[in-house]
Amino acid sequence: MPYATLRYDLSLAGVATVALDQPETRNALSDELLDELTSALEAARDDAGVRCVVLTSTHEQVFSSGGNLAAFAAQAPLVHKHSATERFPRLFRLLGELGKPTICAANGHVLAGALAIALACDLVIAREGVRFGTPEIDVGVFPFMVMALGYRNIPRKKCSELLLLGEQISAQEAERIGIVNRVVPSEEFDGAVRGWAEKLASKSPVLMKLGKDAIFHQQDMALADALEYLRSQLTVALSTEDIREGVGAFFEKREPKWKGQ
Repeated sequence: MPYATLRYDLSLAGVATVALDQPETRNALSDELLDELTSALEAARDDAGVRCVVLTSTHEQVFSSGGNLAAFAAQAPLVHKHSATERFPRLFRLLGELGKPTICAANGHVLAGALAIALACDLVIAREGVRFGTPEIDVGVFPFMVMALGYRNIPRKKCSELLLLGEQISAQEAERIGIVNRVVPSEEFDGAVRGWAEKLASKSPVLMKLGKDAIFHQQDMALADALEYLRSQLTVALSTEDIREGVGAFFEKREPKWKGQ
């Protein structure tokens, strides 16, 4: 389906690329953009031909500037504002429960609420020169929605530093503290993203879904509960045709042919 605020493309390798495409607003996370992003991710989730999702931007310098500040300060009933912000947790949960691996291809600055989107993805590849941060505090807004993902991905003191000071950090520093998996030069960026995306897309879709679901569901469990849950998921995995195919291909020294079952 056509989108007004983003571009959606599916490659022959099964990689769905969702590019935020509102350069005039620096991809501010408006209600319309969040709704379309959610719709595009749901379409990718439900399409058996999609094996990996890449989130990126068409803007030359900015992945997203974060929340729509004009909407925050607009004269509107408080209950309407509260209802509108439900789009953020819905999007973050969707990324966690997508059942398919996701890469945030940070080809531009990742700021404010957009940092939470990056953290909700499985992997983050950043272009050299990109900055990350939560500068909302400087304009009288606090990055509340970033906290849940921030403190689950970033060391506590470093996360507090980002939230409280509002200072932006380099891609290299973001890699050092665990926000980013890999930083690459501009001329290598597209190839690095494509290489990881196609590698992820080549894996067994059924095992990838089982693994993705397990990562999301066990993250807040107590250790004993997590171990018991994960043991049950291993048993489910052992029942699939793909695990037998993968092991058989390994011993026969050939490429596996996944059935997704």
